[in-house]
Amino acid sequence: MSKLNKYSATLTQEVTNPAAKAMLYGIGLTSDDMQKAQIGIASTGYEGNTCNMHLNGLSVHVKKGVQENGMVGLIFHTIGVSDGMTNGNDGMSYSLPSRDIIADSIENVVGGQWYDGVIAVVGCDKNMPGAMMALARLNRPGMLVYGGTIRSGEYKGQKLDIVSAFEALGKKFANTISDEDYEGIIKNAIPGQGACGGMYTANTMASSMEAMGLTLANSSSYPATHEGKKAECLAIGAAMKNMLEKNICPRDIMTRKAFENAMTVVTALGGSTNAVLHYLAIAKAAEVPFTLKDIQDISDRTPLIADLKPSGKYYMEDMLAIGGVPAVMKYLLKVGLLHGDCMTVTGKTIAENLAEVPELDFSAQKIIKPITEPIKATGHLQILYGNIAPDGAVAKITGKEGEKFEGLAKVCEREEEVIEFLSKGEIKAGQVIVIRNEGPKGGPGMPEMLKPTSAIIGAGLGDKVAMITDGRFSGGTHGFVVGHVSPEAQAGGNIGLIKDGDKITLDAVNNTIHMHVSDEELAERRKLWTPKESPFKQGVLRKYIKNVSSASEGCVTDL
Repeated sequence: MSKLNKYSATLTQEVTNPAAKAMLYGIGLTSDDMQKAQIGIASTGYEGNTCNMHLNGLSVHVKKGVQENGMVGLIFHTIGVSDGMTNGNDGMSYSLPSRDIIADSIENVVGGQWYDGVIAVVGCDKNMPGAMMALARLNRPGMLVYGGTIRSGEYKGQKLDIVSAFEALGKKFANTISDEDYEGIIKNAIPGQGACGGMYTANTMASSMEAMGLTLANSSSYPATHEGKKAECLAIGAAMKNMLEKNICPRDIMTRKAFENAMTVVTALGGSTNAVLHYLAIAKAAEVPFTLKDIQDISDRTPLIADLKPSGKYYMEDMLAIGGVPAVMKYLLKVGLLHGDCMTVTGKTIAENLAEVPELDFSAQKIIKPITEPIKATGHLQILYGNIAPDGAVAKITGKEGEKFEGLAKVCEREEEVIEFLSKGEIKAGQVIVIRNEGPKGGPGMPEMLKPTSAIIGAGLGDKVAMITDGRFSGGTHGFVVGHVSPEAQAGGNIGLIKDGDKITLDAVNNTIHMHVSDEELAERRKLWTPKESPFKQGVLRKYIKNVSSASEGCVTDL
């Protein structure tokens, strides 16, 4: 879609449909308002999720900032599905599909109403990539506001977050936690509004979209309850006015270099594997060539330097005190890992935005390491290929879990079987746990495996087993895990042919994922294989199964 003329919404309504103008009078606009730009404010707020419960309130502040800068702000809403609440149950099948529904709905409203610009207020894992996909498709002035990270919980002097709750379940299975302490963790892990507190998927996407230039500075660093979050919302109006005046559109910002910047920050901060899935999809929406190979190249040249949860010690709330994501970006720019000439929503380049940002003081903080003393010399995101995943798989290897694992397969046909086997003591050290039929078509919706990985860690097996799946992992997952195995089992992928006891080698140094089964034996097994029949015969999941691409292509639905 081409760029728009200034105030095109009002002009379109004036010339082509006088009834539209009459309806705008009906909602309370004045004659003066009819001369102003109309800005759609897409809120992903809803009451049922701590990540999103406050976003409708933030949208009101955004609208105020828009109005104070001589434009008309019009709030509308889109959906959300809580990953934290649906993990480990059938609701998770709706999570990834919600990303594309969010993109479609924002595109639908802004395109249909012909708004001059759009501001998306986002707060959970699928809100952000969905909104970014919509902005890229629409290509009219737009930006995002992140709702902010949650504060950490606390119980008996221990800092907690959402992963603490899942790990407590594993401790319960292992009989290493009392009922009182189990309930104490559950009740105190999540103290209020904001997205999950570590460098999980929400904070990963927030940090990277700031690095891409689609938010104001520190949008990803302000906790949800910080006074800076309200100030950011009020400041959005001036930035949007500037974008309209200069006709700066998302595709001016979402260039190939900007995608590299985004994934560089993901890699440096130890971000979620879900970023791989989402940036493949966002790049398609922006019509920017960007592949798994490009992501591997970025990981090869970018060290992991952040000691953040889930594999590290610190939370996102700790980042603001050391200068937030802007300080990290300034350091990455200084050492030559970021492109400084990329345009941003401020109308300035990355380098210009960072010029006055204080530099990181490595002697005064322990969260971010210098590249001369990294946590891992190359990135934690590794793309593996082999006879299990000819089209690729995504490993999250921080180095703490080792870089190679070899063991015998323990096959689980669904995620639920991991919990069942674990409770029976059938998950043992040295195994490679294979969870299949959890891909984009097979899940459907490519569910996250946070519940089984957290339960395994809670049971004391986190450093003793590995896990592979055609599903995906939460940003809160850690351990030797490999997801996004493509092709998935439901599409005839070889992960569907693995049997208990097959020897499997995972190698994140040479980037291979291999089962020691001959091609002849695999051919014999394939003769006996049939895809599972889906129970979904109608509705959103049926449409998703019919339209979704593979994980190696970002699970997009508009091919």
